[in-house]
Amino acid sequence: MPFTASDLDAVTAWRRKLHAMPEVSGDEHETAREVITFLSHTKPDGVIAGLGGTGVAVIYHGDEPGPTVAIRAELDALPIAETGTPAWRSGFAGKGHMCGHDGHMAILAAVGLALGQKRPKRGRAVLLFQPAEETGAGSAAMIADHKFIGARPDITLSLHNMPGVPRGHVWLKTGTANCASQGLRIVFTGRTAHAAQPQTGLSPAGAIASIIPALIGLSRGTLETGDFTLATITHVKIGEPAFGISPANGEIWVTLRSQTDAGMAALLTAAETLAREAAVRDGLKIAFENHDVFRASVNHPDAVALLTAALEAEGVPHSEGETMRASEDFGRFADVSTSAMFFLGAGEDHPALHNSDYDFPDELIPVGARIFLRAIHAVLG
Repeated sequence: MPFTASDLDAVTAWRRKLHAMPEVSGDEHETAREVITFLSHTKPDGVIAGLGGTGVAVIYHGDEPGPTVAIRAELDALPIAETGTPAWRSGFAGKGHMCGHDGHMAILAAVGLALGQKRPKRGRAVLLFQPAEETGAGSAAMIADHKFIGARPDITLSLHNMPGVPRGHVWLKTGTANCASQGLRIVFTGRTAHAAQPQTGLSPAGAIASIIPALIGLSRGTLETGDFTLATITHVKIGEPAFGISPANGEIWVTLRSQTDAGMAALLTAAETLAREAAVRDGLKIAFENHDVFRASVNHPDAVALLTAALEAEGVPHSEGETMRASEDFGRFADVSTSAMFFLGAGEDHPALHNSDYDFPDELIPVGARIFLRAIHAVLG
């Protein structure tokens, strides 16, 4: 085993410290400083800070030239008030590590402790700490940063803990691991009128009433058949809370979800077409905004083969598992590297991700770290 009991005690204590100091997407300044401080003791060969905002890359060189293998974790927490009662519960009102990114960072920290003791023989091992995963903005900002060239990987691996799956059991599959998704805000603008004479204005009420079921009707297919799409209405607003005014303004927020990026493009076009047709019919102006844009995360077969060999070498039970409807801001790493993500079971009865009483199981830290280390050394020696 590459970790001593004191290593795991230190990483566990650090994970709990991170849990108590959650920072939401784009605001992970203290968390990034914690990463740099903790891993400075491993004497890395390079550290790149401020990647895509608050991102960090910690780099370990081998003695010989070779490829770069990156392991990626997330820095951000969620704007969710924690209701659980661990001694290390969140100290920041309305914020909490309810997705386990504190645990993912701890897994990378354990990998860093091992690499500090034993460098790869060749190439580079890079620990990537990504900001703003929860909004879908972090990976794009990181990759677009000119400093990213100093950490650009040939292979990128990642994980996510998964409640509902037996603790320590891994799901890993080739192809789509997480669906694409994005938020679409549709804004209608008309003209106010007295509520007694609505015909003298232009109200968005009829357009909104007609396209809500039409948008929901864009949902079709299944994950099993590979043509899954889903449109979920998340917010609707018409006018102001007054009885005397026929409103001029209205908006719909809809989350679009698809199994593929091509399917997402088609779904977005269909949703916008429905809204435009309703606006034209009722004489309304229309505008669109895109938010929380996540690409599909698609596992490359070569990266899956690498992880599968690591799982088998470490004796970690695994199966193909499912494609996740939920999105994950990892898909863009496939643009710059061979990539794959696996899901590490947090326990069948563990609180679900984003539940207010969720807490990362510390027993998963050595399991995840051993898998990643095995994969790193398989490529880099």
